[in-house]
Amino acid sequence: MTDETTPPLQIAVVPVTPFQQNCSIVWETKTKQAAIVDPGGDVPRLLEALKELGVTPAAIWLTHGHLDHAGGATALAEALMLPIIGPHEGDRFLLDGLPEQGLRFDILDMKAVTPTRWLKDGDEVSLGELTFSVQHVPGHTPGHVTFFQKDLRFLLAGDTVFAGSVGRTDFPYGSHETLIEGIRTKLLPLGDDVQFLPGHGQASTLGEERRSNPFLQG
Repeated sequence: MTDETTPPLQIAVVPVTPFQQNCSIVWETKTKQAAIVDPGGDVPRLLEALKELGVTPAAIWLTHGHLDHAGGATALAEALMLPIIGPHEGDRFLLDGLPEQGLRFDILDMKAVTPTRWLKDGDEVSLGELTFSVQHVPGHTPGHVTFFQKDLRFLLAGDTVFAGSVGRTDFPYGSHETLIEGIRTKLLPLGDDVQFLPGHGQASTLGEERRSNPFLQG
């Protein structure tokens, strides 16, 4: 049972992997339907968190294909019989290569990921009665997406923009220029009042980053 003071969307952050990635469990208060966003690993801990929260897992959402964000997706999907939604198909090679990514960090049981649904710019995903719009923001990876809930002014930003920084682009497939252009043209116009949760570190607002993030000046 909820009351008028209970927000329509609730979030629990569960840091996973040695990279301390912000896996987030987001759920609609009314239905308690939950999405697990970027389950990079530590699946037993995520299963326990879901049980403790008393929510009903509905889907796994992926922002991109790096192991600290997607490495536990297949195991979690198999355990809970969940669809895997996202990212953009530009990250197919990363998801296919997750076992090799894992071996570089001595992780022997990481499984490749085959999404149930690929996403593209302008798509929508639903959680209970709430709808999130999808922004394709490449640069960190070719297929990186973000999830925006317009009415609640909330963005799941993945590894695009951070509090005071932006995503790494020093990969063969990365592009700093493409990432900055995507942040400036697709994320900042969502509004200064939008609060976002990044893939690592603390939450911030798009307005604060527009004003003070050194990578977004000039």
